[in-house]
Amino acid sequence: MSDTYDPNCQKCNRLANFLAEVKEQHATYFCKPVPAFGHNKSRLLVVGLAPGMHGANRTGRPFTGDYAGVSLYKNLHKYGFSNRDKSISSSDNLELINCKITNAVKCLPPQNKPNGSEINNCNGYLRNEILMLEKGSIILALGGIAHRAIIKSLLLKQADYKFGHGNEHKVNRFQLINSYHCSRYNLNTKRLTLPMFEEIFNRVSMLLRK
Repeated sequence: MSDTYDPNCQKCNRLANFLAEVKEQHATYFCKPVPAFGHNKSRLLVVGLAPGMHGANRTGRPFTGDYAGVSLYKNLHKYGFSNRDKSISSSDNLELINCKITNAVKCLPPQNKPNGSEINNCNGYLRNEILMLEKGSIILALGGIAHRAIIKSLLLKQADYKFGHGNEHKVNRFQLINSYHCSRYNLNTKRLTLPMFEEIFNRVSMLLRK
């Protein structure tokens, strides 16, 4: 067992039971806690919400195989954080460059909505992933839940760090940048547009060049 990932974690009964049900319906799906993807000493850590039913929960890699990953991996490639602009499966030879991707909750939650205790149970894994980062690294929070999980993991006060698209915060020895989640819903409703999302990566890239 790793201090950043436990493939046999059973801390959350609801999630463990749900994964078992999904595995019965989809025998070829990963249906386990999904590990982070990338290198521990990366300068950019991207934090999402949780694995998607037919994305990471199917493939075993964050943001892989579903709509939410399309714009993410396009931007990662455009700004030099990956060798390819698509993530299709865990065996597609895609490699991240100076980047790591994880989720605030490692297991697929029903209706993609983890509850508070499930976020708390996973928070230690996230904390250890963050503490592996080098000083001056950037943490990109995709959505409010990811943002709040990051703040909690660093033992900081939520009231001092407000979530908002494009907001930037100094958190301990890291820089935290907020973005709306690149979900199908957010992109379809234009809460997040592709230019808005690309601008986040432009900012990340600029900060890492300083």
